[in-house]
Amino acid sequence: MALPIKCFGTLLAAAVLSAGTAQAGDPYVAELQPLNADKLGRSAEGTATLEVRDGRLTISVQASGTAPGTMHLQHYHGFTTGKDAGCPGTDADTNGDGYVDLLETEPMAGTTLVPFHGSPASLKIATHSYPTADSDGRIRYEQTVAMDELESALEREHDVSDVDFDKRVVFLHGTAKSASLPDSVRSLPGVPAQVTLPIACGEIRQTR
Repeated sequence: MALPIKCFGTLLAAAVLSAGTAQAGDPYVAELQPLNADKLGRSAEGTATLEVRDGRLTISVQASGTAPGTMHLQHYHGFTTGKDAGCPGTDADTNGDGYVDLLETEPMAGTTLVPFHGSPASLKIATHSYPTADSDGRIRYEQTVAMDELESALEREHDVSDVDFDKRVVFLHGTAKSASLPDSVRSLPGVPAQVTLPIACGEIRQTR
């Protein structure tokens, strides 16, 4: 998920829109494209939408091609320096094992900024409130959070404010627990690679 990659509990770095960054009626959308599909035999894809209205941020994710009956971590990632984040390609596989693992996404995508689960403003990564795919491998997620609550938490924990939304990317993570992955697929300490393996990514862009 996101990485400063040292501690599962601190992964949730920075940023959701500042009040001046996104205007009502101008939603942001990330078209999620498959990652590691050739190895997993499954192509995850979908759409993540973020929209601010009346001081509240609504996050929606619809995806298909995920592992049925599996809880899938999902977040948006980025840099806190103003650098644009991007989705990794196959060249991000620096150890040559055929997989783009979580740690290999950091140079291009940055750190985890906001988790998409039952309580985004909690700034917690480790939780069981991420969506679980149905029997057809589909995910439906929607959560609304007060912007001031989210921004206060981000500033307090990470000294982040006024972050540009369209410099971020959205990741879906996770494959079936039974999936056989080589030991070279890296994850966070103590967290199975099946949980954190990136399966889809999309760059966030504003629609007008």
